[in-house]
Parts: sequence; structure tokens; C-alpha cells
Amino acid sequence: MDSFFISAGSALWLGILTAISPCPMATNIAAISYIARGVASPRRVLLTGLLYTLGRMVAYVVVGMLVVWSILSIPQISNSLQKIMHLLLGPVLILAGFLILGLLKIPTSSSSGLSERLGRRVETFGLWGAGLLGIIFALTFCPVSAALFFGSLIPLAVKFGSIGLMPSIYGIGTALPVLVFAILLAYGAHSIGKLFQRLSQLERWARRITGIVFIVIGIYLSLTNIFGISI
Repeated sequence: MDSFFISAGSALWLGILTAISPCPMATNIAAISYIARGVASPRRVLLTGLLYTLGRMVAYVVVGMLVVWSILSIPQISNSLQKIMHLLLGPVLILAGFLILGLLKIPTSSSSGLSERLGRRVETFGLWGAGLLGIIFALTFCPVSAALFFGSLIPLAVKFGSIGLMPSIYGIGTALPVLVFAILLAYGAHSIGKLFQRLSQLERWARRITGIVFIVIGIYLSLTNIFGISI
């Protein structure tokens, strides 16, 4: 049970780290701008923030369910993964750590223009557009978010057979900064600019610390599980 709660906390932290990373941060800033249009109505701001959070959560749950269910529903794959997951976890964490620290680059085509165009189109949906915006932005994976989701969260979900819970917690984490800003906007906070600045500073340190921790734990797990070295 303790390991489950630690894993749930890890899923939440991975989501928060995803949210404050540069690429997803840009989409979250766009979401905050979208939410801020209703600043005259605190109730509308809060509701829009909650719908955006729900949208991101739904997107990650659906993707997570498809991946985890596909793995667990095939007995041969499920049994094999249960046997080798502890062997794979170390190298996966090391790879994710290198990606988080920017030491390993994955060439990807830029999808920011598409996200912006979709975001502008979503505005025509009014209040419910916030949920759709959350889904669209969640599905716009970049190298860091893909590494955190597929390289770290999915193994956690597979380990606990959690088709929906871990992706849900991760989705909440990815939308948490937007939800906080929505609450601040609703209650007339005047220090949002300073908070943005502090958040960007936090992102740099959080990313570095998390990347280093991932690599260290990955090396430890690789040495103990693969090579049988007791430390």
C-alpha cells in the first residue's frame, strides 16, 4: 500500500514537472490567456479552469488506458512484462533522465503552429472550449512530456495494473498550474507576473533535480536488478 501511494505521488509529480517544462508551459500559458478572458466573472474563470483540467485528465486517461490495456490484455505480453519490468525500469529511467536534462535530443516536427490554430478555433466553443483545449494540448506531446508519460508513467501504471488511476493523477498534475492561476485570477491576485517568473525558475531546478534523480535511481536499479550487484 505504501508503494502504491508513493507511485501515485510520483505520478502527480511527473504531471507537475510536465506542466512546468518549457514546451507544455507554452500551451498552459495559452490556456491561462483563454481562461483570463472571463476574468470579470470569478465563477466562470474557476469553471473554465476546472474544465481545462478535466480535458487534460480525460486525454491522458484515454491514451493511458489504450496503452496499458493493450499490454495487460495480452497474457503473453503481460506475463513477459511482469518478469522483465524490473529489468527494464532502470534503463528506462536513465533514458528519461537524459531526455529531461536535455542531454539526449529526439528530432520532432514542430506542432506549436497547429496547436495555436486549433486553440483559436476552440474559442468558438465558448465555456466548453476549455475542456476541448485541455484535450488538444494534452495530446500535443513534445520530447520531455513524451519521455515522462510513456517512459515513466506508463511503467508505473503497468506495474500496478492501473488502467485509469495513474494517468488521471498525472493529468491533474499537468493542469495544476493552470488551475492555480485560475483560482488566483478568480480572486484578483495581482502578483501573477512574479509567480510566472518564480515558476520558470522552479522549472529549471525541478527538471535538473528530477533528471539527476532518475539517472541515479536508474543506475542503481540496473546494477541491482540486471547485474546482481548489491549496494
